[in-house]
Amino acid sequence: MRKFLSFALCALLCCCWTTQAEIFTSISQMTDLIYTEKELVQSLGEYIKAEESKLSAIKSWANKLDALTRLSTSDPEGYLAHPVNAYKLMKRLNTEWSELETLVLQNPSEGFISNMSIHRQFFPDEEDEKGAAKALMRLQDTYQLDSEAFSKGKLPGIHSNVMLTVEDCFDMGKTAYNDADYYHSVLWMQQSLKQLDAGEETEVAKGDILDYLSYSVYQMGDLPRAIELTRRLVAIDPSHQRAGGNLRYFEGLLTKQLSELNQEDYPPPSEEPIQLGTYTRPKDHLPERDIYEALCRGEGLGMNDVRRSHLYCRYQDRNRNPRLLLKPIKEEDEWDSPRIVRYLDVLSHEETERIKQLAKPRLARATVRDPKTGILTTANYRVSKSAWLEEEDDPVIARVNQRIEDLTGLEVDTAELLQVANYGVGGQYEPHYDFSRPPFDKNPDGNRLATFLNYMSDVEAGGATVFPDFGAAIWPRKGTAVFWYNLFKSGEGDYRTRHAACPVLVGSKWVSNKWIHERGQEFRRPCGLTEVDRS
Repeated sequence: MRKFLSFALCALLCCCWTTQAEIFTSISQMTDLIYTEKELVQSLGEYIKAEESKLSAIKSWANKLDALTRLSTSDPEGYLAHPVNAYKLMKRLNTEWSELETLVLQNPSEGFISNMSIHRQFFPDEEDEKGAAKALMRLQDTYQLDSEAFSKGKLPGIHSNVMLTVEDCFDMGKTAYNDADYYHSVLWMQQSLKQLDAGEETEVAKGDILDYLSYSVYQMGDLPRAIELTRRLVAIDPSHQRAGGNLRYFEGLLTKQLSELNQEDYPPPSEEPIQLGTYTRPKDHLPERDIYEALCRGEGLGMNDVRRSHLYCRYQDRNRNPRLLLKPIKEEDEWDSPRIVRYLDVLSHEETERIKQLAKPRLARATVRDPKTGILTTANYRVSKSAWLEEEDDPVIARVNQRIEDLTGLEVDTAELLQVANYGVGGQYEPHYDFSRPPFDKNPDGNRLATFLNYMSDVEAGGATVFPDFGAAIWPRKGTAVFWYNLFKSGEGDYRTRHAACPVLVGSKWVSNKWIHERGQEFRRPCGLTEVDRS
């Protein structure tokens, strides 16, 4: 009951989660008052005391958050742009509002319960809270942020008073633990323990933290430290259900290892605190993970000064296109081979806002095509919400489509609809190809020849478009667009164009893209003389 009451209702308007609505019932009215008048007087006194205690707890909670409420309601979207705020909002609404509901239901409070019933269908559920926790861990990995930096709100270029409590860190660790992600469980349980040892008040028992931490450390292969942590757990709770058995098991394993190595003793556990780099992060499905994340941090860029000196900017009228003669577009080279260009002042502020307005009611979890079945499905490596807009929806869509055709010189009648995507906390799209590969390249309009990507917002931190194969990183700039070809002139896929949308660290990333197909381009981009001809 110590946390957030008034903030969530105003911030709720920014949320997109939907869950099954719950049906709330009221406590039955008291009966037989005539026959129980004496008992009623006594009961009324107890009720008054309980009601006063309840209201005092709620008032204390509301007063503590009054300043935060004024801040969050002044700019809900900006407030939620910080990933820790977004995570804590989900955690509050999924976990702590249920505690408040239980308190209120102890006595009739029909107005509040009615409001809860109406709004509960929009609250995040347990899966949403877990997803937000995983998003923080994804940001932690990509941008190499230790748990303490997150806990204190210290993100690159961003300093705020947003804090993670012992309970927050503990719950983050449990989320990872329950997914058998012991690497992150260690990091967050360690941070929870560190804050508790520093004197932060909490209801989390130290023994619970040590229990999770010691077993997670064991899973990371660090037996000496696992034994030391388990001994600490036994010292504060000798009757702990698992600690004694775990300690004997860990010590037996270590004795066996020493015997196999012909050693009599093992080195003492490290006294250094566990942090990023203490343990090796497990490998996953993505072969270019390290390169991809380095590019997201602005590291490992593949363009030297000599090559960069051959990049130019120019005014482009696309062979004297009538719509570009009076106002040529500003074109900049972002990369030489494969060629990537950026167009400036492609979308006005009014146009981007209108497109976002059209897309918001239609946003749904973005899908990908399963490489085995060809069926569209959601995936953990693509975390965003998207919507598809067609020309009939609004004149601005027709203008944007025409503008794309003018700038690229390509036919857009056979292109896909304009896709609008929003990446929030930890939003990303891991390395992928835009073009289809066999056997799923049988679209009657041909393969995806080219990609035109509009940036419709600036991003405070993160959110770059990166190309791991050749080390390019394209940073979002509102109103600009980037363009590249996915196919060689022969129709073969250019595998160098494998790219990714880096996780958004701070901010809300809005983009729209047009995938231009092969059909209709026969005279606009004729076949080349070689298999890999791009000119």
